[in-house]
Amino acid sequence: MKAAVYEGIDVMTVKEIDTPVCDDNSMLVKVKSCAVCGSDIRIFHHGNNRVCPPQVLGHEISGIITQVGKNVTGFNIGERVAIGADVPCGKCVVCKAGIGNNCQINYAMGYQFAGGFAEYILLNNIVVNYGPIQKIPDNVSFNEAALAEPLGCVLNALELAPVNLNDVVVLIGAGPIGMMICEVAKILGASKTILVDLSSQRLEMAKEIGIADVHVCGKNEDTVKRVLEETGGLGADVIYTSCPSPQAQVDALNMAKNRARVSFFGGLPKDKSMVTLDTNIIHYKELFISGAHGAMPIHHSKAVDLIASGRININKYISHMYPLSEITTAFKTAEDQSGLRVIVNP
Repeated sequence: MKAAVYEGIDVMTVKEIDTPVCDDNSMLVKVKSCAVCGSDIRIFHHGNNRVCPPQVLGHEISGIITQVGKNVTGFNIGERVAIGADVPCGKCVVCKAGIGNNCQINYAMGYQFAGGFAEYILLNNIVVNYGPIQKIPDNVSFNEAALAEPLGCVLNALELAPVNLNDVVVLIGAGPIGMMICEVAKILGASKTILVDLSSQRLEMAKEIGIADVHVCGKNEDTVKRVLEETGGLGADVIYTSCPSPQAQVDALNMAKNRARVSFFGGLPKDKSMVTLDTNIIHYKELFISGAHGAMPIHHSKAVDLIASGRININKYISHMYPLSEITTAFKTAEDQSGLRVIVNP
């Protein structure tokens, strides 16, 4: 089969490799769509201690089951499936507690297990038994189903830092996932959503697809001041930082209302993760600070259902599609932020 093989820092080669062998406890899936995530780009440029090259990246996946091991139940050849990223081991204390995205082993597709930038992907017995594999409803396309993975991450963040009826919500970082948080926050009852970014280009894209009520460009104005103006000086009820910016985390505390929920959704680069925060703000405002990392299979399942319901039009987040042979171009397009979600169709 053809696969885009990550062979080391800044090296990815599309070439023929052996098609994975399906054993009695595994399934083989023909990949139809795999979206490019920011974490794929970070691995490509900087590596990751969970990714040992040569490896196939990609964890926002959909496809058709072509082989099913004799011991596998609940799945059949020909069924369309969406596949997420985080795979609970199913055996550690954390997984048994139902929070598999915090698994002590931290398996993931496109990390320890080969991912979706290939013609076929093997779902081993751990993935089959515990992983995020959802059957795709007939009214959902393969491209749409692939984006259930990032949408599942959004649902995890919204569960940890919930939006209540009539809340004012701020989202710092106007990437596709940040935009999804804004949209789902509206569904949950937010009265006003404020989208903040340094890129006017990103904010214009958001305006075109009708994402937020207010769009604030950090290059042109003081974002904290603007949020306070939009909230009558009180601050926002919920703030999510969906960008790799230490300053965004500092700003989030300063634009928060008393007893607000603040979610550090976006991770920071390792050399910038030590952030100086005024903890007196947390103390006196009685803020609730949470992190959000990945998603559990239940979030992936809910994301597929939400897409199928039509409540969220996930198609509007898809800006480019490329064949596997043009994966380098796909990565460049995703990295230069000239579009939104970029899909590779092997």
